[in-house]
Amino acid sequence: MEQETPVQRWAAAVEYLGTAYSGWQTQRDRPSVQAEVERALGAVAAQPLSVQAAGRTDAGVHAQGQVVHFESSAARSPYAWLLGANSNLPADISLRWIQPVPADFDARHSAHSRRYRYVVHNHRARSALLAGRATWMIRELDAAAMHRAAQALIGEHDFSAYRAAECQSPTPMRNVQSIAVWRQAEFVVLDVQANAFLHHMVRNIMGVLFEIGQGRQPEEWAGQVLEQRDRKRGGMTAPGDGLYFIGPVYPARFGVPAPPVMSFPGVG
Repeated sequence: MEQETPVQRWAAAVEYLGTAYSGWQTQRDRPSVQAEVERALGAVAAQPLSVQAAGRTDAGVHAQGQVVHFESSAARSPYAWLLGANSNLPADISLRWIQPVPADFDARHSAHSRRYRYVVHNHRARSALLAGRATWMIRELDAAAMHRAAQALIGEHDFSAYRAAECQSPTPMRNVQSIAVWRQAEFVVLDVQANAFLHHMVRNIMGVLFEIGQGRQPEEWAGQVLEQRDRKRGGMTAPGDGLYFIGPVYPARFGVPAPPVMSFPGVG
């Protein structure tokens, strides 16, 4: 009697430029990152498989360390998975690492925090090389004022004013663990870490900070918007092209690598 091959759970980090995709999640008749990753891994496994991700990203949003998990009975080494999948992926998507994980590891539910970065090219002239990779803002931003304003968002709060109207989360409560805005030459950067994020939460935070950075609203406005719990009281939803999902953070017992250190924009 032939012995069955045991099923192994795997975790992988996916890096991608989201410009050409309708978002992470598979959608009918629209290109998605998830569909490409499942197609590539399925080719290696010689059987269809599905992946679960740490978080969903919107159309045009990028990721440096999106983490997924999947299960397969295919007998493949980590290197075979990595090389085979990347050989079947388009140039704007790449697996950065892959490793076996315990059966109770869940890319989404096992994460205790997540990190995002928003990159603004703050210059009078647009950059051809940065198109789709940073949000262009022509008017000079006061990064120090934006940073001070953002500190009102630290802690556990009702973020109803900072989530999309179509957000499906059963609760608007989120815990922002750290948030910082800083300038590097022509760039203004937002770094934020929280236990989880609501739909459009980072982009809506940046929309409010844009108003403050341009002097159109006082620094106290970020906290006032939060307290009002009304999305209509906030600013615009910032474009998706400047947003990067750096990655999730997991308990050490799973042995999953920490999110990579984001090198864009570089120090110069």
